[in-house]
Amino acid sequence: MTQTQKIESVEILIVGAGPAGSVAAALLRQQGREVVVIEREEFPRFSIGESLLPQSMEYLEQAGMLRAVVEAGFQFKNGAAFMHNGRYTDFDFRDKHSDGWGSTYQVQRGQFDHILAKEAERFGAQIRYRHEVANVDLDGDKPLVTVKHPDGNSYQIEAGFILDASGFGRILPRLLKLETPSNFPVRGAIFTHIEDGISHGFDRNKIRVTVHPQHCDVWFWTIPFAGGRCSLGVVAETSFLDKYKGNDTERLQAIVAEDPSLQELLSNAKWDTPARHIVGYSANVASLWGKGYALLGNAGEFLDPVFSSGVTIAFKSASLAAALLQRQFAGETVDWQNEYGMPLRKGVDTFRVFVESWYAGGFQKIIFHDAQQPAIRRMISSILAGYVWDQSNPFVKETTRRLAALEALCTPE
Repeated sequence: MTQTQKIESVEILIVGAGPAGSVAAALLRQQGREVVVIEREEFPRFSIGESLLPQSMEYLEQAGMLRAVVEAGFQFKNGAAFMHNGRYTDFDFRDKHSDGWGSTYQVQRGQFDHILAKEAERFGAQIRYRHEVANVDLDGDKPLVTVKHPDGNSYQIEAGFILDASGFGRILPRLLKLETPSNFPVRGAIFTHIEDGISHGFDRNKIRVTVHPQHCDVWFWTIPFAGGRCSLGVVAETSFLDKYKGNDTERLQAIVAEDPSLQELLSNAKWDTPARHIVGYSANVASLWGKGYALLGNAGEFLDPVFSSGVTIAFKSASLAAALLQRQFAGETVDWQNEYGMPLRKGVDTFRVFVESWYAGGFQKIIFHDAQQPAIRRMISSILAGYVWDQSNPFVKETTRRLAALEALCTPE
């Protein structure tokens, strides 16, 4: 930047136009705030994480985006199904402990994220595609952000506040050295979209999670889309995935072939999209906020894809942060730790306990148990539907103790 270039000033700078960034932008624009969004990619672009949870609908409604999502024609979703060695169980999210939405959608994220971004622009947010944050300086009174323009030149923005919604890019955690090791083993995922050719034996209104016949910590997702397509993926520790050779499509096909039920379900599938992989996606940070900034969604913490929690956590973080910024810009003193960091992490930690139990095999014993109590099923259904901030649910209020006790009851002598 030359000395003659003027530093731009903006009230709120958001990094990333994914679900967290777009919902935050819409909420802030409804408050009358000036919002600029810096987005590295050009939309629509591919992204993984297609199965939404019903809790997320509340935030789409709050942001004024619900109609656009409903009218897009995505695949209706009302629950989750689980398979293991021929055993089947499912949860209908409309039959749950918590009040609120009991259904949602399964979405191609490229289209879904683009819809949300356009809705944010409709509310007046300015999105700068193919611009990239290169540096952040927090030493002054306000954050100073250096942005790289698509033409290669750089410019600077002084922001009243920064919301990092950069997802797996994790811009501020990288630049500010906020990352801390995840307590989860290093896992990877291999995934693709296929024309599934499924004619029967499959409830397209539910995501299906299939547990590997021999390995309880290896699982597949089958997420149906409207129009006869689905997202298909496998998640396992990298040491397991590394045993399979060839390209990503060949590796995924080989692992799918190890589960008879999934192999039969997809026997007529057309594998028309090259598979991809990601590794080491779980991440933690030392703090979800700091001087002049807050981290939203995956930019802060990402647990694991098994319960499709990512977009719901992203929306919740955007809603919490927008409400606090409304008060902060009105001159109130905001306690970001007690009013943002701790409340957000309470729900994330509830998901975390269930994720840990899943990979240890305990939660699988619960969901496949023959004698399930209806009231407890409804409490579990609420967790799976994303209502992990509902303190009226005993499995939210006392997650670790309640889940451990239930595991013990469901474990054979």
